[in-house]
Amino acid sequence: MRQLTIVQALNEALAIKLEEDGDTLVFGEDIGKNGGVFRVTDGLQDKFGGDRVFDTPLAESGILGMAIGLAENKFRPVPELQFFGFVLEAMDSIAGQMSRYRYRTGGAKNLPITIRAPFGGGVHTPELHSDSFEGMVTQVPGIRVVVPSSPYDAKGLLISSIESDDPVLFLEHLKLYRSVKEEVPKEKYTVPLDKANIVRAGDGVTVVAYGQMVHEAVLAAEKSDASVEVIDLRTISPIDMDTIEKSVKKTGNVVVVQEAQRSSGVMGNLLGEIAEHCFMYLDSPPKRVTPPDTAFAFGAAENIWIPDSVKIEETIRETLEF
Repeated sequence: MRQLTIVQALNEALAIKLEEDGDTLVFGEDIGKNGGVFRVTDGLQDKFGGDRVFDTPLAESGILGMAIGLAENKFRPVPELQFFGFVLEAMDSIAGQMSRYRYRTGGAKNLPITIRAPFGGGVHTPELHSDSFEGMVTQVPGIRVVVPSSPYDAKGLLISSIESDDPVLFLEHLKLYRSVKEEVPKEKYTVPLDKANIVRAGDGVTVVAYGQMVHEAVLAAEKSDASVEVIDLRTISPIDMDTIEKSVKKTGNVVVVQEAQRSSGVMGNLLGEIAEHCFMYLDSPPKRVTPPDTAFAFGAAENIWIPDSVKIEETIRETLEF
């Protein structure tokens, strides 16, 4: 079977949905002729035309505002924010409009919008290009947030997101775009939303992560003397607590990992859920591995700011020695 990068898998998913559904539209800054900054949309405008795949002005608020209008008129928009760090310009569209549209209309209408955006550090981008602001969106009811960590999941989750009738924020980690390859079927398939994935089985400690941190967690598990179970959340809002509860009940220990700052992200809320639902199963206090509560570090310092497998393995050992 073919080995694809995440960029290639995402491109193929978009092509499949553009081919089979004439109401699917892909648009954003430089995504047409240029194929996007990271070439995720490369070749799509040539194949499907400028009415289906088109460039927009450099205005994130305008991009998502247009997506709302298109979705209200029966289209299925897939807008791209060139970098997720610029989502602050479009939070009114997300938190004030998309998230409450179904509630506002009494369930009569929905907005099937899938917002794609790259995020994450490790590639030495300028300020505001690597920020992990996903925690802000997970605090808004009505928005599903999806983060793939592998090419297979990227293709299947993106197709599932576009076919969902709910608004979805689909986040793609910059460092993973071309750094991992995996066998990916050529035909259409889906990966279920709202379902975590056990990427490595174990019975000594549960490590929960998403995005690039899944790969760091697997490296830490391979270094550890313990039997480590690694769970990839895949959907970070809503979180699949059933899979996590079953794992924590089995292992009795849990470490959560995120690239967002300690007071940001989703893992603080997840630890609250674990404390509420899994307290009687725990043999040690839950621990989390995060960067410090500072602005995202400049490129020269980001490798010591972002958590890595060494820090995760140390935290696993501390947890088991409690």
